[in-house]
Amino acid sequence: MPTSNNPRLTPGTPAPAFTLKNADGADVSLTDLRGRKVIIFFYPQADTPACAQQACDFRDNLARFGQEGYTVLGVSPDPVAKLAAWDGREHFGYTMLSDEGHRVADEFAVWGEKLNYGKPYQGIIRSTFVIDEEGLISQAQYNVRAKGHVAKLRRDLKLPA
Repeated sequence: MPTSNNPRLTPGTPAPAFTLKNADGADVSLTDLRGRKVIIFFYPQADTPACAQQACDFRDNLARFGQEGYTVLGVSPDPVAKLAAWDGREHFGYTMLSDEGHRVADEFAVWGEKLNYGKPYQGIIRSTFVIDEEGLISQAQYNVRAKGHVAKLRRDLKLPA
């Protein structure tokens, strides 16, 4: 299926710079996180079953990621108010970002055609990126599954159990 016009990101390439609003409406810039390891996961829609499973898995493993120096960011095309309400109920503990115009999703090549009951539509292709301290992609995982993804990512990063 076709995806964004941008090529997929690969390890060793610079992560696209961006600034998005968090659930509180404040700007968060990837460039401000330079010097830190960052995990960015893109998910289709806040407060849906699969996205909730993935987001809660990140929440439940946040301390382990933090112990290894990772900052976690979740990105969706949802408006700030929806992210704020969802975070208010789930208490994620990491930053949720609103990409309403899907500009950042396009830059990361995660916006594309999907199927729902055989009908094509455009949306986020669930994907995760790990960015090193220099701002380079160290891992690009496209088309991930919500269930079990965080455990697989932890294994891929060789994090302790």
